[in-house]
Amino acid sequence: MSTLHPLLEPYDDGMLDVGDGHRLYWQVSGTPDGKPAVVLHGGPGQGIAPGHRRQFDPARYRVVQFDQRNCGRSTPSATEPEVDLTANTTAHLVADVERLREHLGVDRWLVWGGSWGVTLGLAYAQAHPGRVTELVLAAVTSGTRRETDWITRDMGRVFPREWERFRDGVPAGERDGDLSAAYSRLLHASDPAVRARAARDWCDWEDAHVSLAPDWAPHLSTADPAFQLQFARLVTHYWSHGCFLADGVLLRDAGRLAGIPAVLVHGRLDVSGPLDTAWQLHRAWPGSELVVVDDAGHGGSSMSEVLVAALDRFAARRPSAPDPRSPL
Repeated sequence: MSTLHPLLEPYDDGMLDVGDGHRLYWQVSGTPDGKPAVVLHGGPGQGIAPGHRRQFDPARYRVVQFDQRNCGRSTPSATEPEVDLTANTTAHLVADVERLREHLGVDRWLVWGGSWGVTLGLAYAQAHPGRVTELVLAAVTSGTRRETDWITRDMGRVFPREWERFRDGVPAGERDGDLSAAYSRLLHASDPAVRARAARDWCDWEDAHVSLAPDWAPHLSTADPAFQLQFARLVTHYWSHGCFLADGVLLRDAGRLAGIPAVLVHGRLDVSGPLDTAWQLHRAWPGSELVVVDDAGHGGSSMSEVLVAALDRFAARRPSAPDPRSPL
């Protein structure tokens, strides 16, 4: 079994001005002459997770992590009372990944994504296939309305008590509509108590629907209130706008990824993100490898072992030259 690598501190970091009044915090760890890899965190709004870099061999990888717009140490923060999220869309984030690649002098890199980071990774790779050597994707999502409807409404059949509490966190007149949009309005209310309550209710539900894995422990519901507000604002901003994607486009355009090696890792117990999305992506993506981890949910230690093995394998791979037809 593959084990996690040592957790080393970054050797370089900084802030990158990406326009629209946004500055992104980034950090680099591993070895300067190692295989470049970029880590796309989940959420949206989770921010850099230091533990993710333990999946990469620090002697063989140059690992780039960054806080996506409005979260972590990037500015402005979604915790600010009247933050404007207008310039935070999937297209903006895809452009940010490219600006960061250019800023760091990387020609091509492996893309790692988890949960929301999978959706962003797919969008980036389809827009810039010539810049991607491989993809390693965990807890596969594709940003469809069906996926967000499943989480915000249909999963009430699995967790009825918790879902009713979640639904009842919005005004009665909005309970039959788009719950992510209703929560987004509450999270931007003028009353800080209303914002805090909505953030806590959202995070309680998020923890409930990822709770079936054997090694699950509450994370969001026990987080700092400022982080809860940041996270909930960004998730509801994206979900209430269909993740700023034409519905189903990432699965329809999976053919653009042909020739890029990939490992898709998904937990069989991931009820918040059912396996069918990973399966459909795998079927539509020539050359992708799907690994289903029987005792994993939306993450977990057993999933990490598979991810480490995939990354160790890719560390030794010499990527072929980019397809001249692929945009660089």
